[in-house]
Amino acid sequence: MILTVTPNTALDITYRVRSLRPHTAHRVTEVTERPGGKGLNVARVLAALGHEVTVTGFAGGVTGRALRDQLADTPGVVDALIPVAGSTRRTIAVVDTTTGDSTQLNEPGPEITPAEWAAFQEAYEVLLRSASAVALCGSLPPGVPVGAYAGLIRAARAAAVPVLLDTSGEPLRRGIAARPDIVKPNADELAELTGSHDPSRATQDARRRGARAIVASLGPQGLLALTPEGRWHATPPAREHGNPTGAGDSAVAGLLSGLVEQLPWPDRLTRAVALSAATVQAPAAGEFDRAAYEKLLTRVSVTAA
Repeated sequence: MILTVTPNTALDITYRVRSLRPHTAHRVTEVTERPGGKGLNVARVLAALGHEVTVTGFAGGVTGRALRDQLADTPGVVDALIPVAGSTRRTIAVVDTTTGDSTQLNEPGPEITPAEWAAFQEAYEVLLRSASAVALCGSLPPGVPVGAYAGLIRAARAAAVPVLLDTSGEPLRRGIAARPDIVKPNADELAELTGSHDPSRATQDARRRGARAIVASLGPQGLLALTPEGRWHATPPAREHGNPTGAGDSAVAGLLSGLVEQLPWPDRLTRAVALSAATVQAPAAGEFDRAAYEKLLTRVSVTAA
């Protein structure tokens, strides 16, 4: 079982409009609604790849109930979310179908009480006993300690469970010092962490801070990976147009599934880039275009960097 942790779950709502213009009314041509938050997106992709996945984190209020109801209909995903008194947030993506650009609106998460955080930690320790790997994903809601991911990483390491960290800001800074197996920042998060806008230099700096491997997402330029086995740059054949929401989460699913399957690093990166690009072509986060993915697997370029 692969475990994904999403402290700040969300109900993802995607609106599609023909042209997004400020200060005007818009007619929405299509609406999709999905359980969201980075770890839930990762879980759906992992399940689609054939892995057994358990999701944990927090869910509460009317939005949380809607999220859990929809999650129950997702094959291969087990719900181990912790109920809270506050209401789960919503995220809204508005996709301009003419340009393919997306505008994202993210609500704040619910306030997590000390008792709710303690209940989560207890459940997490139990789930680790049957986990083959764990992904710690996304922002922390109010009330959760900023060093929470560092503690969760140490617990996973004590249980001999490999752990991937995908977050930003101070939670990333503290988490990386706890020595996760993989850290997957995007270019902006990597620059904020290291102070360098040169991805090659920044990945080296980030790895020295404690991570076993750094896989930096460079958007249309693919992934740059610095690992104990070597350094690689994996790139898609062309820039994809569509909704980029969740593309990074699909890359995490590719990396995590490759880790569990013990694939060589170039194969992990190929899968991660192909899934990421195929997600841009899908209608909502946490999904990917299967036909595009299969085609991209043979077209992703992985070179020594």
